[in-house]
Amino acid sequence: MTPAVTRPDDPPMLWNGWGDPAEARPLSPGIRSLLDQALGIDAVGAEEPGIDQVRVRPSAVSRTDRDGLSAIVGADHVIVDDRARLLRSGGKSTLDLLRRRDFGIQDAPDAVLLPGDEDQIAAVLRFCADRSIAVVPFGGGTSVVGGLDPARGDFKAVVSLDLRRLDQLHALDEISWEAELGAGLTGPEAERLLGERGFSLGHFPQSFCFATIGGFAATRSSGQDSAGYGRFDHMVRGLRAVTPAGVLDLGRAPESAAGPDLRQLLLGSEGAFGIITRVRVRVHPVPETTRYEAWSFPDFATGADALRAVVQTGAGPTVIRLSDEAETGVNLATTESIGEQQVTGGCLAITVFEGTQAHVASRHAETRALLQEAGGTSLGEGPARAWEHGRFNAPYLRDSLLSAGALCETLETATNWSNLPALKAAVTTALTGALADSGTPALVMCHISHVYPTGASLYFTVVAAQRGNPIEQWRTAKAAASDAMMRAGATITHHHGVGADHRPWMRDEVGDAGVRVLRAVKAALDPSGILNPGKLIP
Repeated sequence: MTPAVTRPDDPPMLWNGWGDPAEARPLSPGIRSLLDQALGIDAVGAEEPGIDQVRVRPSAVSRTDRDGLSAIVGADHVIVDDRARLLRSGGKSTLDLLRRRDFGIQDAPDAVLLPGDEDQIAAVLRFCADRSIAVVPFGGGTSVVGGLDPARGDFKAVVSLDLRRLDQLHALDEISWEAELGAGLTGPEAERLLGERGFSLGHFPQSFCFATIGGFAATRSSGQDSAGYGRFDHMVRGLRAVTPAGVLDLGRAPESAAGPDLRQLLLGSEGAFGIITRVRVRVHPVPETTRYEAWSFPDFATGADALRAVVQTGAGPTVIRLSDEAETGVNLATTESIGEQQVTGGCLAITVFEGTQAHVASRHAETRALLQEAGGTSLGEGPARAWEHGRFNAPYLRDSLLSAGALCETLETATNWSNLPALKAAVTTALTGALADSGTPALVMCHISHVYPTGASLYFTVVAAQRGNPIEQWRTAKAAASDAMMRAGATITHHHGVGADHRPWMRDEVGDAGVRVLRAVKAALDPSGILNPGKLIP
């Protein structure tokens, strides 16, 4: 690979890891000891290529096509150098990062386009449809399900459509509490712009620091404050998208009975139906105060019943989550001290409350009474504050574990409360069995990440030793877990999206008729099939 000068429009994250290189950290002695004792990993990883050692597949965009695209978005906004292409070659799943450790030729989009407005996007889509070029929308690059894979299929080339220039706060209605945000705004930048006017969106997924507003909508993202503010798709009041068939401008009122809600065609569509350009969302004033309290429960079942009591009563914490015995035992929830100490016996729960002084006090008091009645013991605010301090940092640990020779990945699902114990057991058994077959014990940890009156999301973290081909090792384990979810009647994904990785289970998720509906929408909005091929739709 020929080195290239870093550009101001490069994605901010590492090419072969998560996030800001300055935030990467070595494994602590406690984690190294845990790897050695529990999994037999000596923390000596294999050699990894540097960015200047990577060989990228040559660009397949012809000079004629490059000139045509330059005429639309400007020559400075059509980039074909290897570095820019590599930086947009996929997301940040364990499979993505393992592939980037390959000293062979790596795949990447054939060009990077940076359009500045909807007219340019529409022209790009027309050009690419005419020239048989696939288009993969790119926001923050945080997908963990293969949602950004540069799949060409039968197309002669594939381009990455980077939306970073769509980065404006277009409107803020301070009476209705609605804001219209550009799809390319990152989570922190959206919060900064809203905060200057005294408002907040309150959407804080683990990918918050790098993911974008358009990505939140396109993947039906769910943030860690979802108990208080809802999933991102619940926040959306309207959105605009450019499709090869025309512009969709959806959402005219807070609620409507004017037929099916067409916004839902785009929420979760992962760039397969159109390019989301603007999203109108519900916002709220910056909270007046925040209160924290952590809890201990003797076991996961008791803690889960306690969380169910809180959400079904409607007590209203902004954050409520529960770690199982394994996750609590290695202190995973408070990421600054993983492996160093045990926070508490049993299971750790976190609660956070935001709002006015009076509202926070009343919700905290009601939640506290319910948790105590259900068998919880207060641990004070310390562990809850520690969780909040490190809540965006877990992916950095994953990268260090991969470099040390461990296999580390996360997966999530959701089901009804009555089915939660069976689902947790089934997925844990599937993962431990598949990884044992590959020659390694596995540490499988789990927490309840999001709660609803009728059910909850389970979020699993898996650590094992890399054995043989770690890519195939994880694919086998993930397939076993996904099959277990389907057999248990759960969803294949609660908030990570479908991408390429979950696509084989979409027919199980929505049925044959559902697949026909998805294909019909695709045919109507993207008749040439250029938008993000190989994702979402079986």
